[in-house]
Amino acid sequence: MLDNIKKELSGLSDKKQAQISQKFFKTGPGEYGEGDIFLGIRVPMQRKVAAKYADLDIAGIADLLHSEFHEYRFTALAILSARFCRAMKKERAEIFRFYLNNTAFINNWDLVDASAYHIAGSFLSDKPRKELYRLAHSEMLWERRIAIIATLAFIRFGDFVDTFALSKILLHDKEDLIQKAVGWMLRETGKKSLAGKEQLLGFLEENAPIMPRTCLRYAIERLDAMQRKRFLGKKRRRS
Repeated sequence: MLDNIKKELSGLSDKKQAQISQKFFKTGPGEYGEGDIFLGIRVPMQRKVAAKYADLDIAGIADLLHSEFHEYRFTALAILSARFCRAMKKERAEIFRFYLNNTAFINNWDLVDASAYHIAGSFLSDKPRKELYRLAHSEMLWERRIAIIATLAFIRFGDFVDTFALSKILLHDKEDLIQKAVGWMLRETGKKSLAGKEQLLGFLEENAPIMPRTCLRYAIERLDAMQRKRFLGKKRRRS
């Protein structure tokens, strides 16, 4: 099965798309995706392959995830996420532990965003969440992004506590990709319910003056024009 997946993915490769992807995902020297290699396969095609081979065993998933090719890793995570959704309690715990043990290979924002809330967030929805706080203090950019994106699973059930707590920890992260992720999750709390919006407004009242501009703009994107103007004004006055 593993050989068939690799053969199918390789057959879908497109050199022109690969060049586009390598620029889009910042794979140049000193950039966040430095050295990543793309075959040039669009996401819907990768997901189609993942669905076809949904029964791939964990050893096969590990083989794909450890590949130098970005699309192999994405496909591995798509299979793993779907497997987690089907799994019983014991296997879910095993998948969660496998996921945390392999964060070194979940090394671009699309890989994190396609898997963190499906696996880490879903698993921790009814459990203590100390692992996310450990990840939030990691030196690894992608582990910090996993920590905040995982909270999307909680947000969808109206649970905002960890989103706001982790946002406070990550608020001054120097990485643009973390600032965007924090702002995105804050924005999601305000979209979920009136209670979520009220909590978001409270968070912004306290923190808007000290939030990085990128993070703030993402967080206020769904607010009305007057609210956006007011919070941006708080930021300008602080500056």
